[in-house]
Amino acid sequence: MDYIKWLRSKVGTERVFLNFAGACIENGQGEILLQRRADKNMWGFPGGAIELGESAEEAAIREIKEETGLDVKAERLLGVYTKYEDEYPNGDKAQTILFFFNCSILGGDLEKDEKETLQLKFFKKDEIPKLVNKQHEDCWKDIRDGNQFVYR
Repeated sequence: MDYIKWLRSKVGTERVFLNFAGACIENGQGEILLQRRADKNMWGFPGGAIELGESAEEAAIREIKEETGLDVKAERLLGVYTKYEDEYPNGDKAQTILFFFNCSILGGDLEKDEKETLQLKFFKKDEIPKLVNKQHEDCWKDIRDGNQFVYR
C-alpha cells in the first residue's frame, strides 16, 4: 500500500505528519551520493516515506534500492530530524520527521528510478550543492561537523 496516497485520499492537501527514512551513502573515495529529485528538481539524500508495518531502517534500505539500484546496509542512525515544514509542488503540506542513517554499499548497480529521480551523482565533500530543504541541509551540516546521534 502507498501510505501517503491513502492518507492524502482522506485529508487532501491539509498539513499532516509524515515519517521518512534517508541516508548518507559514501563510496570508496569518500564521496557522498545525492539524488536530484524529480518533484523539486533539487539535490537531496536518497530516502522516502516509511510505509505502515515497516521500520525506519527497512524503509531506508527499500527506498535506496528503489531510487538508486544499490543494496545497502544501515550501519548506524545518525540522527532524528523533527519539526520541519514542507510544502510540495502539488500543494500537499507536512511536518516531516526524518530518521537519517549512515549506510554502506553492499552491491547493486547505480541506476536512477525514472519516476522520482532525475540524476544520481557522488559529490566530493567540498562540492555538495544546495540541498532540497532545511532538513537535508541540517543533515549535511551534522555529517560535515562529525555530529552523531543528533535529535533536532
